[in-house]
Amino acid sequence: MKLTIDHQEVTARPGQSLLELVRQLGMDDDKLSKRPLVAKIAGEIFTLNYIPVRTEEESYEIASQRRAMAASCGQVNLLQYNSPAGKDAYTRTVQFVLFLAMRQLYPGVTAKMNCTMGQGLFIQVLSDNFSADALKQRVKELIDQDIPLIRRRITTEEAAKRFRQDGQQDKARLLSWRPVPYFDVYTYEDFADYYYGEMMPSTGYLSVWDILPVPGGFVFVFPDLLNPDQLAEFREMPNFFRVFSEGERWCTLLNCESVADLNDLVCNGEIRELIRINEALHEKSFSQVADMVCQRGAKAVMLAGPSSSGKTTSANRLAVQLRVHGMRPVLMSLDDYYIDRDQIAPGPDGKLDLEHINTLDTELFRKDLKILLEGGEIELPVFNFLTGKREWSGKRLHLADNSVIIVEGLHALNPVMLPQGIEDHLIFKMYVSALIPLNLDNHNRIPTSYLRLLRRIVRDYETRGASVEHTLSMWDSVQKGERRLIFPYQENADVIFNSSTLYELAVLKKHIYPLLMAVEPENPYYDDVRNVVKVLNYVQQADVDDEIPPTSLIREFIGGNTFYRK
Repeated sequence: MKLTIDHQEVTARPGQSLLELVRQLGMDDDKLSKRPLVAKIAGEIFTLNYIPVRTEEESYEIASQRRAMAASCGQVNLLQYNSPAGKDAYTRTVQFVLFLAMRQLYPGVTAKMNCTMGQGLFIQVLSDNFSADALKQRVKELIDQDIPLIRRRITTEEAAKRFRQDGQQDKARLLSWRPVPYFDVYTYEDFADYYYGEMMPSTGYLSVWDILPVPGGFVFVFPDLLNPDQLAEFREMPNFFRVFSEGERWCTLLNCESVADLNDLVCNGEIRELIRINEALHEKSFSQVADMVCQRGAKAVMLAGPSSSGKTTSANRLAVQLRVHGMRPVLMSLDDYYIDRDQIAPGPDGKLDLEHINTLDTELFRKDLKILLEGGEIELPVFNFLTGKREWSGKRLHLADNSVIIVEGLHALNPVMLPQGIEDHLIFKMYVSALIPLNLDNHNRIPTSYLRLLRRIVRDYETRGASVEHTLSMWDSVQKGERRLIFPYQENADVIFNSSTLYELAVLKKHIYPLLMAVEPENPYYDDVRNVVKVLNYVQQADVDDEIPPTSLIREFIGGNTFYRK
């Protein structure tokens, strides 16, 4: 069969893997920045161990994979670490090696995926005898062995039985919710696991990494995203970690620590109580933030956060709590300080990056904020999204003695937004993000960006008529911008607010699942959709929108938010 791999033609023999073909073409490389990690074929991601031309003995599974080859007309694109799929494959391979090493060194000890901190991954270890140095040495040995990572398919029943016998009750319990009768596993000796996506060909591909000891476990440090041939700089994030840990405490208090727990609450009807308690916890948190603002005597709250974190609703709910204190909150949006669209230079891809800070008139904002805080008056701009231009309506603003400005926007915590010469106590910094603490199981976390993507897909479709493909086409660019221009400033916040709710996966599924299932395999974003569906397949849908308050953060995405009513 004739294939074209990154514009080079080659003939694939039956039983020959993509990895063999890549090496035959001289396209492999020792440097991680140049080394192919996975392949993209007709919108799907495949391991380099994939065999394009099957032999007659091979299974129906391989035959079904060959349809991707037919759909692509033999076109294969290789992906490196700098692509989302390449980074994901690297991460899954990391998981396999880490949990294999833990199993060999500390049998019976629970190690749990916790959260990402910058370019590091925190793994919690429930043992007093754990040594990060011993783990690091064992991981190095497993990498040096260059163990091939071959996936095989077994029945779901067999997988659940194997995990129960191995003491992994969390995995067995999750599989009881799996809607299909088969399950994929990677194995080595008596160890088996799966991480819901493709991995690199072998453990030897993990060429850039480190393991650092931290209280309660260890941090695996990844390659630098901008220069994968060198190790990323790991920076501790105490504020972020404290808030994420608080979310985990909520999980324990509400008996909802995993997707299986959430499903139980859906099926027995207790999800309605979960919603009520979760919303009460949010309200209490907004009240506490308002207390902090008033105690400081702040005159401006700079409220930032990544896409779909719930910034607008958070600003409005904080305003309500400030009213309880007798304050007169004034809402301002950085969106009104956009530069006219025809004045923005397109990026290298020819598109406008509307989430870049350079699209804002930062000089005008600094000037206006300084005037307001010094007791002066300004005319507020209004950005017309239909014309793509800033307008002046004559609306003027002057702060009263009990006024507090709440400035909401992606870049509100960027130092460039703050005027010089203003006393520090006058400005309160708040960061909002959806830091979901739920895991699929101990070895598979649900990334915080996953929940934000679900929210954005639902909101874009419900309120803007945008397709799933349209939202996904922007998501990679959105995340790159967040890593560069938003995340670096979150630790500077006076408070980090976790806008996630434990129940929303079950609620969002009703709104998003039909949209995802309509995406065909030939679609270029099919693999992105499939990655979303892999998690949602385990989540039981909850038809409880009537229980969600009209001021809930979730209403910003599914509709019915009273703050949007005129």
